[in-house]
Parts: sequence; C-alpha cells; structure tokens
Amino acid sequence: MIQATAIIGTNFGDEGKGLMTDYHCSGHGAGTIVVRFNGGAQAGHTVQVPGGARHVFHHLGAGTLAGSPTYLSRFFIVNPLLWRKEIAELAAIHSGLFPLLYVDRDAPLSTPYDMLVNQEVERARGRNRHGSCGVGINETIERIVRGRPATHVRDIENPALLRARLLEIRAGVPGRLAEHGIECPDDGALAVIASDVLVEHFLEAAEELRASASFVDAELLRAYGRVVFEGAQGLLLDELHRFFPYVTRSRTGLHNVMELAAEVGIEALNVVYVTRAYMTRHGAGPFPTEDPELRYDDRTNVPNEYQGGLRFGWMDLDLLAASIADDRAGADSGIVITPRLAVTCLDQVGEEVRYLQDRMPRRTTVRHFLAAAFDAAGVESGYVSHGPTRSDVRMVHRRAPRPA
Repeated sequence: MIQATAIIGTNFGDEGKGLMTDYHCSGHGAGTIVVRFNGGAQAGHTVQVPGGARHVFHHLGAGTLAGSPTYLSRFFIVNPLLWRKEIAELAAIHSGLFPLLYVDRDAPLSTPYDMLVNQEVERARGRNRHGSCGVGINETIERIVRGRPATHVRDIENPALLRARLLEIRAGVPGRLAEHGIECPDDGALAVIASDVLVEHFLEAAEELRASASFVDAELLRAYGRVVFEGAQGLLLDELHRFFPYVTRSRTGLHNVMELAAEVGIEALNVVYVTRAYMTRHGAGPFPTEDPELRYDDRTNVPNEYQGGLRFGWMDLDLLAASIADDRAGADSGIVITPRLAVTCLDQVGEEVRYLQDRMPRRTTVRHFLAAAFDAAGVESGYVSHGPTRSDVRMVHRRAPRPA
C-alpha cells in the first residue's frame, strides 16, 4: 500500500509548503517521490537544510535536498527555460547533486511568448494589476485551451513539430496582445518577439530537459512506497475562489490530488494544511487582515516589477476554517483523509499572537493560539515550526488550553 501525504497551503501562498515537504521526505530519501500537482514555475518553495544550505524550488520538488525524486504531473505547467535556470542555480550550491526528475508527457508546456504576453498585459493594467508573477501561467493555459496552438511536454520528443508550433505561437503574439487592448508593444518587447535567438534558446532548453528527465505518466507512482503531493500557491488563490480574478489559473487544494491518487490506487491520504502564524500576500488583490505596519524578514519574496513587495496581515481563523472545510467538502472520492494543520514561522511572532476569530480581533499566547487554530481547522494533530529547517519542526497534538 502506498503511504501518501498532501501538503496544501491554506492562504495566499508562502505558508511553508517547501519546509513541510522537506520534513516529510527527510529520512526516506529515494524511497519517497514528490508530486507537483498544480501550478508551475511561479511557485517559490524555500528549503534550508540544518547545515545552512538553501534553495528556492520552482520545478523540482522541495524534497530534492532530502534525496527524493520529483514527478511533474499533468497538472503542472513546465517551462524549460526556467527549469534550466533553476538547475544551474542548484548546481552552484550543490555541485554533486543530480536530481532525479520525471515529467508527465501530458503536462502543459509553457513558452517565452506566454511569459512575454503575460508581462505586457500585467504592465498595461497599471494600478488594476491582478498580482501575476509574470511567468505566463494563465497565458499558457488559455493558449492551450484555445488551441493556438496547444503545446505539451510530449512535443519535446518531436523537435521539428515543437519548432513549428513555437514559430506559430510567436507569429500570434501581436494578435494576442491586441485582444488585451495592447496595440503597439514597446521596442523591447518587439525585439524579443522577433528574436530567433530566443527560439533557439528555448529549443536547446527543451532538449536538455528531454536528456535529463524521464517522460512518463502517473502509473510511475505505483513503484514508490511513499508519495508526497506538494501543492503550490494556497487555497485562497484557487481559480474558483471568490477572490477571482486575483487568483491563479490552478486548483490549489485536493481536487487534482484526489484524481491522481485514485488513478494509482491510493486508499488513504494524510493532508497537511499549512499556514504561517500570520498571513502574507505577494501581489495585488483582497487581503482582509492586512496591516501595513506589520513586517517580518522574508528572503524569498523580494519585491519585483509585477507583484511589488510582500504584504503582511494577522491570521484569520474564520477564513482558515472556511477554506479547509470547503476543500475537504470537494474531495469526496472514497479515499480516507486524515487532516492535520502545520503552523510555521512561530519563531517570528514572539510570545504573543494577534489574530481574528468570530470576526473579533484577539491577542493571546502562542499556546492558546495553536489550540484555537487546531480547533478552527478541525484537526486533532499537526506540526509546529519555530525555524526555517526540518529540525525546527515537531509534531504536536491538540490539547485543551487551561483557563487563562
């Protein structure tokens, strides 16, 4: 029987999913495979090992430093250029590490032209930006849905076909921009569109991916005794969430996990819902508990042109409870689910936590906050983290707090 765990963010992303994935892979190494079940290279999952080495994962699973291979499922958007960039960054830190990577042949394949359109559109929105990362996630999916033309990882196995489709996509960029009301891209964008060098770079990166990875399907998972499904973004960014259009083009909760799990005969699933002890949002959009005066150190989410800086707010346990309940309600597939909650970044909040519950602001000790969070999530056990590495994580059980 396959032992399976799903790591799911509960908020707007950046909850600590990389940390919890690394934690669940550590000690098991190659016996555990990490499955990326949504999103794409816009994810930035930070893993810092106890010795101090650190990497932000975008394509590779966050179990890589623990020795676990990665499977990019058919729900993951593959970008060969950004994959090659990540491999180079990882090699600079861990020269002797050769990550084992499997990629689903049916996974969507993103191109530099999807990125370019995405960036031009987001830039043109000005103050009405949606909070996009600028790596072409929505544009890739939209192009494939419309067949303009569709590209998938399997196309890499036919370089001539891939080149033809890439040139067709390039030729359609002006028209696609016009659909968004952008009639005349700036000179820099025009130069990128016309560049044959960009075409060759993309094809070279795609060929490197084919040489480095194995193209497979989900049946691969049956060969592993342990599977960790690593989610990207968070439940509040799900494409069907009420915060639309300030969301991602992805199912961020259990939806894709349950489909993949059912296909390979997984009968039980441990689900770890992850949150910081406070909330963050990187990019535009609703943030009910945002506090402009609240600031914490974050080396991963640096300001960028498309998202701006990282925003901070107090934890909203009402929103947490509703998000988890909605996600579990939509996961009725006959698979037995055991939910848990992971609360990270407790080392940053000190001895007292401010949060919202029953629409009322509250201030209490860490111990009482954790009891309230576990109760809101409807779980009996989970994890707490007082630092950035797997050694800072410990499993805990819910205990009723003593009267204050």
